Amino acid sequence: MQFPESWLREFCNPPIDSEALAETLTMGGFEVEERRPAAPPFSRVVVGEIREAAQHPNADRLRVCQVDAGQGRLLNIVCGAPNARAGIKVPLALVGAELPPGEDGQPFKIKLGKLRGVESEGMLCSARELKLSEDHGGLLELAADAPIGADVRELLKLDDILLTLKLTPNLAHGLSVYGIARELAALTGAPLKTPAIPPVTVAVDDKLPVQVEAPDLCGRFSGRIVRGVDTQAKTPAWMVERLARCGQRSVSPLVDISNYVMFEYGQPSHIFDLDKIDGGLVVRWAKAGEQLKLLNGNTVTLDAKVGVIADGHGNVESLAGIMGGDATAVSDDTRNIYVEAAFWWPEAIQGRARRFNFSTDAGHRFERGVDPSRTVQIIDRVTHLILEICGGQPGPIDDKTLRQPEARSVTLRVARAARVIGMPLTQAQCRDALRRLGFPIEEGEGTLVVTPPPHRFDLLIEEDLIEEVARLIGYNNLPTVAPLAPITARAKPEAQRSNFAVRHRLAALGYQETINFSFVEAHWEQQLAGNANPIKLLNPIASQMSVMRSSLIGSLLQVLKFNLDRRAPRVRVFEIGRVFLRDDTVATTDSTVKGVHQPMRVAGLAFGDAEAERWDGKPQRVDFFDVKGDVEALLAPRVPTFEAAEHPALHPGRAARVLLDGRPVGVIGELHPRWRQQWEFPQAPVVFELALDAVNARPVPAARPVPKHQSVERDIAVVVGEAITHDALMRTIRAAADPALLRDAVLFDIYRPPVGRDTPTGPGGLARGEKSMAVRLRFNSDGATLTDEQVEAAVAAILEQLSARLGAHLRV
Repeated sequence: MQFPESWLREFCNPPIDSEALAETLTMGGFEVEERRPAAPPFSRVVVGEIREAAQHPNADRLRVCQVDAGQGRLLNIVCGAPNARAGIKVPLALVGAELPPGEDGQPFKIKLGKLRGVESEGMLCSARELKLSEDHGGLLELAADAPIGADVRELLKLDDILLTLKLTPNLAHGLSVYGIARELAALTGAPLKTPAIPPVTVAVDDKLPVQVEAPDLCGRFSGRIVRGVDTQAKTPAWMVERLARCGQRSVSPLVDISNYVMFEYGQPSHIFDLDKIDGGLVVRWAKAGEQLKLLNGNTVTLDAKVGVIADGHGNVESLAGIMGGDATAVSDDTRNIYVEAAFWWPEAIQGRARRFNFSTDAGHRFERGVDPSRTVQIIDRVTHLILEICGGQPGPIDDKTLRQPEARSVTLRVARAARVIGMPLTQAQCRDALRRLGFPIEEGEGTLVVTPPPHRFDLLIEEDLIEEVARLIGYNNLPTVAPLAPITARAKPEAQRSNFAVRHRLAALGYQETINFSFVEAHWEQQLAGNANPIKLLNPIASQMSVMRSSLIGSLLQVLKFNLDRRAPRVRVFEIGRVFLRDDTVATTDSTVKGVHQPMRVAGLAFGDAEAERWDGKPQRVDFFDVKGDVEALLAPRVPTFEAAEHPALHPGRAARVLLDGRPVGVIGELHPRWRQQWEFPQAPVVFELALDAVNARPVPAARPVPKHQSVERDIAVVVGEAITHDALMRTIRAAADPALLRDAVLFDIYRPPVGRDTPTGPGGLARGEKSMAVRLRFNSDGATLTDEQVEAAVAAILEQLSARLGAHLRV
């Protein structure tokens, strides 16, 4: 269930912030699954009024608008929305505005530009462009009294927090904003505001004949006629906004009112077109073979286990408690209506909608249980809104009460509650907790007898009351008691992540897991792993599986071959498994075998395009650096380094050793050309293999204060020999600088003189065999703002060490 926090605070406004409110609800059993603002971030979007809208001279579907944004002059803006017309106020994104991110995740920046030869000084926005809804049929029209130039975020209260609650089936009383407010008041002690719903003054005496033939289907049926309504009236903006923030699209005034009250108080209602009802209404079970066309356009065939509302001639008009029928739906031509609110027995509604492969908000509530005592009040609330928005003349309420749930008392034994909850409790504590929920209580000696109110269908046994006491006291206030049995949890240290986390991370990087045999072909070990003496099996299951593997690379190549033979265009796979190495120092234990070391490793392989699809249609093959980035992401937050290395399976010059804190933990590289030719791969895959314990190691983050003083940046460009690597440059800079001052160093440019120059010195003062490397240095101090003298001294020290160690000099 989703709703805006501001609406909740109208009923109950405890003196706590939004985060604490969400935590309170969660700890009270109403899990807040998500908190987010009503609209994603955007800036420089103001209220603009279109003063003129003329046809674009070069485009039939565009208009040139003169827009007043409160800047002292009219802005010229080209717009293609069909409702762009003079006199309306709409959101205007000024030049420099940033709109919510698109599919690429980047914010959309508004620039001064031309559309078909006409200059446009901004953009008029629809609701979808501001991510307020999916409506893209035209500009978002604002209220006529909206002040020109006002910030749209403030005007529409787009920083209001939307709460999404994940409710269990027993929490039907929480399926409304008022219901959540009632619980919040009990949890926090803040007062609950219950607005009075006065009876509507009757203007006509008309009543619709209603007959309830199935009391096991419907326990209470209330309704009233309202004549002379204007169904073409516009739903107020405040109601449209609240419905949208509850995830409900505005349909029409009458439908919107019914939905609004359902979200407000949790009681669904239905509005019929009175003139389409023939001879009154009959509430009954359906007859086998009857058909009904629903409001969603589906036609369903009914049976005797489905409840319906039919007219006086037996025609089915509505699916009881689930959805209305198309035949009596309100439309723009409707003038007289019948408003209905009923209590349907949960057992009569449960599972019916799922039989027809759809679900509704009404059915979701009725099958869990709706308060049967408020149907008349709900009709009065709906009627008040109808009269306010659509006008009309209401008739008297016809309330038929047949059978309602019996209020069966439940006894709570204080001693048992203390034993079940696991903490000492007094009778006063239990009584106060239950009274905060508004339950009527009769006290006895060590017992409390509670009569559940009509909205609490879930209170049936003593354990239900014990749960209420526990959550009102606060789960976080329950004492921590050691278990009686001598059980010691084998929790992994925080500095070590699980194998599952590694699998999850690799899957997030686009790799799919494979599981392969630990015994492989002998020539794989000799040629791919360089293992001249592999561990042989005494009784292999097949001749090509005669030795135990010491590397996972061969297994992944076999997986790649299998997929390419079946025309897979792109392959990314990984495996986590054991390898088997000879080691005379290993003794036999419960988990080891003498002379065999069995470490866990993780290996991955990438083949084909770097991306599954590219927007420009130009594929780019995966290369060493793509997989290197994946390895860095896998090892994060630890930062690996890479140095050139040779490996029997990898391409000379395109392979590297992976190091962490100077210790080698694996290899990465492109497959050797001879193995690519032998396996008949159309291109060389890139593989990596790492020690799993190094990947699992994860240093615990240490909190660092936010810098109090502003950073200082300096850019330097140094000329070095072509053989100087980025790693050598960065190591020298960090070794030369004071770590208390230098916070970051980033290479942002490399320049080489053009190839083919005959002169020894090329452009920019660079000789052949030299390159310029530009580095941005960021300095900061915890003690005070840095002075120019301190920064210049630190830069000079860095330049001195670069010259001494790498032969570098500052480029001029």
